[in-house]
Amino acid sequence: MRLAQVLFSQGFGTRRECEGLVAAGFVAIDGRVCDDPFEEVSPEGLVLGVRGVRWPVHDQALIVMNKPAGHECSQKPRHHPSVYSLLPAPLRRREVQAVGRLDEDTTGLLLLTDDGALIHRWTSPKHHLPKVYEVRCKHPVDASQLARLRAGVTLVDDPVPVRAAAAEATGDCTLSLTLTEGKYHQVKRMLAAVGNRVEGLHRSRFGALVLPADLAPGQWRWLDGPASVDPR
Repeated sequence: MRLAQVLFSQGFGTRRECEGLVAAGFVAIDGRVCDDPFEEVSPEGLVLGVRGVRWPVHDQALIVMNKPAGHECSQKPRHHPSVYSLLPAPLRRREVQAVGRLDEDTTGLLLLTDDGALIHRWTSPKHHLPKVYEVRCKHPVDASQLARLRAGVTLVDDPVPVRAAAAEATGDCTLSLTLTEGKYHQVKRMLAAVGNRVEGLHRSRFGALVLPADLAPGQWRWLDGPASVDPR
């Protein structure tokens, strides 16, 4: 594949803009500046340097972000900045989408990809992909509340009971909650149904993927592929 075409596939601009980037000497491979936009390269395993920034080439973008509080999972946010504003321009041009949304005040593990088939598979209710939340409550969490969360509770305006796959106390007013479905404000509504209130919410795991301990709020990194979170 021509080098400028690789840049175009990665979201670095129009075809002409990508040709200009290469011709101007802003692109390097293994430290070697490449100024021929039509140089033939193999995209597989290719790592580019674009304006001094390392960029591994991925056919499909798949990244994990540690979502900070005060950000909306929307391309058109209404009251707070968008999580997409935390991404570099090439990923925004590739129109990566969040795999399920987190509320603006919820923090933690957020997956984003430009692969529509993966988004559908990971968000499909039939796969029951587990998601783990660390919950800080206003009131102490007792054994009765945990038992009700595991057995199933009825939410306001929703006659079908929902249950937690797991619910364990981690402190006087904190618990770890595992869900396999994704209803609107589900954690907050479930805790309200057992007489408590969520004061802080953090997603620590999605499928088999655990939020990296060294990934600071607002940071993101590439994932090698879907195997770590794929429900199949």
